[in-house]
Amino acid sequence: MSERTHDGGVAVTAAPSPDESLPAADLAAKYGLAVSGARPSLVEYVRQLWGRRHFILAFSQAKLTAQYSQAKLGQLWQVATPLLNAAVYYAIFGLILDASRGMSHDTYVPFLVTGVFVFTFTQSSLMSGVRAISGNLGLVRALHFPRAALPISFSLQQLQQLLFSMIVVFLVVIGFGNYPRLSWLLIIPALVLQFLFNTGLALIVARMGAKTPDLAQLMPFILRTWMYASGVMFSINHMLEDKPEWIVRVLQANPAAVYMDLMRYALIDGYGAVNLPPHVWALALGWAVVVACGGFVYFWKAEERYGRG
Repeated sequence: MSERTHDGGVAVTAAPSPDESLPAADLAAKYGLAVSGARPSLVEYVRQLWGRRHFILAFSQAKLTAQYSQAKLGQLWQVATPLLNAAVYYAIFGLILDASRGMSHDTYVPFLVTGVFVFTFTQSSLMSGVRAISGNLGLVRALHFPRAALPISFSLQQLQQLLFSMIVVFLVVIGFGNYPRLSWLLIIPALVLQFLFNTGLALIVARMGAKTPDLAQLMPFILRTWMYASGVMFSINHMLEDKPEWIVRVLQANPAAVYMDLMRYALIDGYGAVNLPPHVWALALGWAVVVACGGFVYFWKAEERYGRG
């Protein structure tokens, strides 16, 4: 195009670009542009996580190794800490408060040790999950990766720690006359379901903790209340036998109690099916699926906001 200027010259102007009339969204799509840090679709997000599976495993192993690197006993604290907790609970609840009512001494000690180790698995997963984003902002802001990799990795770290600690649980259980039998195979599905449940919870508190870091200070009080309501130190059936049945059923349906009871049933001869809530495996599966799937979607919906602000 050309036009005459005021001094008689001819000025040549470029033809208008066809892109000028396009909306911003259409223009970006035309040239394959995308918003930086935009949340991918749920299916794409799962695909990205699978592609980072080696990072998730390596990160969890590195965290596990570094956890007690400054302590002289090193990784032995993975076992010593829950064992010391069990000893304290036994002294207070087993000897002083007689929380072992309805159980013999040879049943109560494995009952208590199993409960402490299994609940510690859930407790540690939540405590590490609530800081998964807020405690790793440098990593979140420096690298692009699906943020769910962090809480999943921390839950995997706690699973590895529990598997290492199970050696001690087996020794205690055997030491009190409970020898390996076919029911011990139930440990595998029980741990898988508990891991899924813990991971879902870790994803939920990770998103909440990313927005409200003070939640990490409140979490120990929440977990302590949950522990006392879950029958870690006592049998819900025996301790509440004089209470309305619906209270007993509600406490038994508590997911922490469900996974502990399944492990106790698998390992301890004197802990029979009468101590389990009705449809216990359906409860365990339901808690695992609902919390894992719900927690994953809940975390994914805020993917583009992690590390911002």
